[in-house]
Amino acid sequence: MVKDLSIRMKREVREWNLQIITTIVFFLSMASLVIVLGLFINNHVKKFLASEELYFPEPPASSSVCSNRSINLEDFIAPKDMLHWTSDKELFWLASMVPRISEFPYNHTRKVAFMFLCRGRLPLAPLWEMFFKGHEGLYSIYLHTSPEFSEEPPESSVFHKRRIPSKAVQWGKASMIDAERRLLANALLDFSNERFVLLSETCIPLFNFTTIYNYLIQSNLSFVGSFDDPRHIGRGRYNKRMFPTVSLSDWRKGNQWFEIHRKIAIEVVSDVKLYPVFNHHCKAPCYMDEHYLPTLVTKIYPAMNSNRSITWVDWSRGGSHPTKFLRKDVSEEFMNRIRYGFNCTYNGGLSNVCFLFARKFHPNTLEPLLRLAATLFGFDP
Repeated sequence: MVKDLSIRMKREVREWNLQIITTIVFFLSMASLVIVLGLFINNHVKKFLASEELYFPEPPASSSVCSNRSINLEDFIAPKDMLHWTSDKELFWLASMVPRISEFPYNHTRKVAFMFLCRGRLPLAPLWEMFFKGHEGLYSIYLHTSPEFSEEPPESSVFHKRRIPSKAVQWGKASMIDAERRLLANALLDFSNERFVLLSETCIPLFNFTTIYNYLIQSNLSFVGSFDDPRHIGRGRYNKRMFPTVSLSDWRKGNQWFEIHRKIAIEVVSDVKLYPVFNHHCKAPCYMDEHYLPTLVTKIYPAMNSNRSITWVDWSRGGSHPTKFLRKDVSEEFMNRIRYGFNCTYNGGLSNVCFLFARKFHPNTLEPLLRLAATLFGFDP
């Protein structure tokens, strides 16, 4: 009996040892399997993550996603194609962008943008051609015409392909301001433009290009006619529904034909606060072109404005429109009276050069103006 018990206990010890060994072998096998599997997965994951074919597939040769053609900086800082057909909303948004790095990454030449708001052709263009001749790189030209007008000046003209996408304009309506903002926005796309002057087809220069360029580029202020007119044609046009965005104390009147600094131009095309109020509530006898910009500039940048226009007009005969000058009116004496017959301040000092442009000149004044060009403007006819 003792012998049987001893044999039985030895058998159970052997079975116990076998189970322990089996368990250890099993766990060691599983551990080895996990390690091998881990190494296998890790190796494939590395290959997966490093694969350029998965994350950065090579585009086909015809793909427009990537091109070997380098981007020309000039295409960005000074667009050459005026007829881009961008919507006003897109155009104003794009023009409102301001680089945060003040230093230019290219040879920067400060330019003046000459923006012509006209119906069609420029009857006084030969005079302007003389004005601009020889000063390439110091100016930009933009034409806003009637959308039906499609006549293109010859390639030799400074006005060739300078027409921007235009829309119909009605005198005294919001469409007039829309056209002005459209001109400003297109001019702002050229980062070299620093001064912006609005002109019409009846405008003429009163001095040569160098004089006008230096006057504008060196000016500390912009030139927007803006004043508080207590008469019915001033305060009397204010609509109480504009309050509180525009109060009566904000209300200003001025000349439509302005000249402004780039900083103000950006604010004009970016304005989404005053413009809707004027568009809804400035109706005849309120005219947006006489009140919108003077009021806007007075509210946002009063210290940057001279509160005077540099475009001379004659309102002495009364009426809704200024005097239109004819051939018989043009003389050296008449022109010099406009050029030097007034007093104003310029950069803090007194000056008798207050106007750089004048209007309204009939097409038949071109011949006498060209005869006076050498004497008055300092360039050969």
